[in-house]
Amino acid sequence: MEDNLFEQRTDLTGLRECVEQLKAELGKIIVGQDQMIELLLAAILADGHILIEGVPGIAKTLTAKMLSRTISVNFSRIQFTPDLMPSDVIGTSIFNPAQNSFQFKQGPVFSNIVLIDEINRAPAKTQAALFEVMEEKQITVDGQTYQLSGPFMVVATQNPIEQEGTYRLPEGQLDRFLFKINVGYPSLAEEVKIVTNHHSMSLPGMISQLKPVLSAEKIDMLRLKVRNLHVEEKLIQFITATVAITRNHKSIYLGASPRASIGILNASKALAAMKGRDFVIPDDIIFVVPSVLRHRIELSPEREMEGITPDQVIQEILQSVEIPR
Repeated sequence: MEDNLFEQRTDLTGLRECVEQLKAELGKIIVGQDQMIELLLAAILADGHILIEGVPGIAKTLTAKMLSRTISVNFSRIQFTPDLMPSDVIGTSIFNPAQNSFQFKQGPVFSNIVLIDEINRAPAKTQAALFEVMEEKQITVDGQTYQLSGPFMVVATQNPIEQEGTYRLPEGQLDRFLFKINVGYPSLAEEVKIVTNHHSMSLPGMISQLKPVLSAEKIDMLRLKVRNLHVEEKLIQFITATVAITRNHKSIYLGASPRASIGILNASKALAAMKGRDFVIPDDIIFVVPSVLRHRIELSPEREMEGITPDQVIQEILQSVEIPR
């Protein structure tokens, strides 16, 4: 009886079916990485950008490409390198002799899903070119503003900053990513399955089997459902209290901004909807907090020298805040 009442209150059947179809399509190629796929789908529903970090060869770029194949929208890929210029990303004005005027030629960032590969290999000047488009979904060039058509989502990959030839991303840019997902090596059993899949079929053959699940119109409809989910006042206080601690914590040099609180709220609503609930529970918040905060806090030099990680500090903070019941 309760299930029927629940379905009548908010019908999330269509949303759950889309999520399961997306998981099934991505699961044809991506082995393991269940949490990464869960966060990728939550970011789509929450209208957020994603940063994926890990060593080379663990399917970071492949995952982003697979995601684009399961959604019927435009896709572009930008390989970031140390000599990349801002105009290579956003576009440039070119003189047209026939019309005796300059015309703007759009860059690859004018798309729906933009894969930026090895984003931390380009210098700060090129990184700054992404600030406006990631936040406002528009680009201003020579005094002219160009609006991007939705949906717009940046999926960026980066190598650990300890690796040669990498730059630390500016704090303002990191703050624009909803999630930072850390991807590790697969388990032995998962690696056996990966190698077996590649032995039985080539990667282009596996990619060709993927089928689009979502359209731009469908994404807009699902996002509207997510925005309308119910969140109790005590849960909003739980979110803001958790973020506020990062600004006064002894182990943290730079805390998270209110944008982090909004990110946790939106991400937890997306996760709740994916699980078929039209209301958020504390477990939704606890699940997304590490991925929302780990790139938004900067540890003190002393804690970094001790080998402490942001995730360890975040878990310490979560344990110190009273969980609403």
